[in-house]
Amino acid sequence: MILEKALVWFRRDLRDHDHAALSAALAEARQVYCAFVFDRDILEALPAKHDRRVHFIHESLVELDVALRAKGGGLIVRYGRAVDEIPELAKKLGVAAVLANRDYEPYAKQRDNTVAGTLKAAGIVFHACKDQAIFDGDEVLTQAGKPFSVFTPYKNAWLKRLTAADSAKWPCNGSFSGGELAGVPALDDIGFVATNLAELNISPGMSGARQLWDEFRRGRITRYGALRDFPAIKGVSYLSVHLRFGTISIRELVRAALASEADTWLNELIWRDFYFMILDHFPRVAGHAFKPEYDAIQWKNWPEGFAAWCEGRTGYPLVDAAMRQLNHCGWMHNRLRMVVASFLCKDLGIDWRLGEKYFTEQLNDFDLSANNGGWQWAASSGCDAQPYFRIFNPVTQSEKFDAEGKFIRRYVPELGRVSNKYIHAPWQMGRLEQEAVGTVIGRDYPAPIVDHAQARAETLARYAIVKKPVSP
Repeated sequence: MILEKALVWFRRDLRDHDHAALSAALAEARQVYCAFVFDRDILEALPAKHDRRVHFIHESLVELDVALRAKGGGLIVRYGRAVDEIPELAKKLGVAAVLANRDYEPYAKQRDNTVAGTLKAAGIVFHACKDQAIFDGDEVLTQAGKPFSVFTPYKNAWLKRLTAADSAKWPCNGSFSGGELAGVPALDDIGFVATNLAELNISPGMSGARQLWDEFRRGRITRYGALRDFPAIKGVSYLSVHLRFGTISIRELVRAALASEADTWLNELIWRDFYFMILDHFPRVAGHAFKPEYDAIQWKNWPEGFAAWCEGRTGYPLVDAAMRQLNHCGWMHNRLRMVVASFLCKDLGIDWRLGEKYFTEQLNDFDLSANNGGWQWAASSGCDAQPYFRIFNPVTQSEKFDAEGKFIRRYVPELGRVSNKYIHAPWQMGRLEQEAVGTVIGRDYPAPIVDHAQARAETLARYAIVKKPVSP
């Protein structure tokens, strides 16, 4: 049955191509309207009004609106509570259906249920499509019909199920409407201000995603496995913020990974589906350990230590460089996310949830499922997590992945003249050598906030409450 009118509700899928909900609406309706809501329930919880993510979304919406206008439509943008704005707009437009792509976060699921109920009462259908994941819901389960909790079996089942249809492109051709109602309000109209995206060379929108993707696909995707762990070199895709806001399609990335036989890159995309699945099936992980027994760990109450970690002044150069990178540009290399998370939980003994919250506020690419999964992996409390007794040594990690200290010197300039011999542990220099390079420990750069060996012993004792016997 062909509908007269339908409304597509954009959220974290800010593109006009390979878009499941948009494709379905265009196939089912004679007129398709497109809308986005700056949701006050989300925006009013943000700690600052100069949030780079809001700026990124705004600029991406401007580009999307232009693209939709070229097709005869436009993007209707509202500012308010999404649970109110979408039903009100649907009634005003007289649509028979509202289509949106599924989201797996607890707030989003509750919001969508509320919207669906309000629409149903008005005789309007709400239809949620799968778009930001290759597989979701109960599509990949164990042989016992349960959700997976270990990645490798999940990955194997994911790959076994995958067909060409699962990563096929969704066509988005049809009749668009609503150009006369469309328009993107200025940032200050919703209470936010422009940030330093341009200064940081962050290009929003579909065009920004395309530029990064073409560069990675043509030059580095097949070498990703060899390059990805070294923060001083250009080895990763830098697409995380674009995947987060859907300015590029996950299906396009999977198609290219398969065509290039880029297995390591494909694994990262499967990890993304895995963490979506975990959050969807086990929403308790938002705030609690996936392994409930780990909630019994007694963490340190150490505000000064946490502040030192946040500000990049722990005395461990790689940790400090990574945190300063995060604070400067809202992004951190994945290897370093693991290093700093391990350092917070297992060197400083501070609750992983505090680190997770700090990342939530700072990361341009913040995604609840991946952020939570990564933190619980580092804290050993999550599914398929690092064993509690495996504790990253921040010095050996530095020596291995930033051997010449190039990344460290970029973000910790006070160590700029320190030799490669001491760049990873500058406190090992003698006083005369410290004076000679202009970096006196305790004056120009902090002494280590903890002794790693001692901290490791304390962590093993702290985790003893959940320690399981090790098989011989």
